[in-house]
Amino acid sequence: MKHVTLPGGERVPALGMGTWNVGDHRESRAEEIATLRLGLDMGLRLIDTAEMYGEGLSESLVGEALAGRRDDAFLVSKVYPHNASRMGTVAACERSLRRLGTDHLDLYLLHWRGDIPFEETIEAFLALQQAGKIRYFGVSNLDLADMEELWDTPGGDAVAANQLLYNLSRRGIEFDLLPWLRDRNVPVMAYSPIEQARLLRNPGLKDFAQTYGMTPAQAALAWLLDRDDVIAIPKTGNRERLRENAGALSITLTAAQRAELDQLFPPPRHAQPLAML
Repeated sequence: MKHVTLPGGERVPALGMGTWNVGDHRESRAEEIATLRLGLDMGLRLIDTAEMYGEGLSESLVGEALAGRRDDAFLVSKVYPHNASRMGTVAACERSLRRLGTDHLDLYLLHWRGDIPFEETIEAFLALQQAGKIRYFGVSNLDLADMEELWDTPGGDAVAANQLLYNLSRRGIEFDLLPWLRDRNVPVMAYSPIEQARLLRNPGLKDFAQTYGMTPAQAALAWLLDRDDVIAIPKTGNRERLRENAGALSITLTAAQRAELDQLFPPPRHAQPLAML
């Protein structure tokens, strides 16, 4: 397993498991739980969820999957922006902890920027840290201007990660936001790393993958894993697809392959609005 180092020095898996839409349908619940448990067995122990996902259904499913295995996981959840006040963040975290069946989160993120000042949210994060309810805090879907403001807010420079839409077809952050984060040793958590499966149908990526003996999903994930400060969190509720995703860990891209992917998916030449799903 490749690892990424958080600002505090802790190493976490570079390939984790997302859970957006996992837990929404009762008929797939058993397979989704089995998939998460298999991922833990395979070392993909970073699990990302949020109170938004199914309005708590995802967190409840993750809690069931982690029963008896909480120490095997690095657990991430997120607070809604409208809940991110000083008191609201603490209350939302308590609800998430109950659904997840745990007494702490390893990483707690502001899901995206809302109307509540950063000062309030950071005060809540620091209080939750002091109470042992969360170990680290971070953000999601914050662009460069937001990050600069956050960084200048008291306590904001302790942010442990920024979770962003980042994949071969969504490279806008490379122009300015990603270098800024790298300068401050803040890793990116890349959500929708295969663009909600749309990349799997890309003719260029399909040809690339076939040429080099990998699947399109493995090629897309290998491109992200090629970076030292990016954590990829693909979502799947299927054990076979999980094994396919994990196969990306055994792929080392060559300089020629990187150049070929740059031709297929060119890096940005100017600043772009932050992409979100």
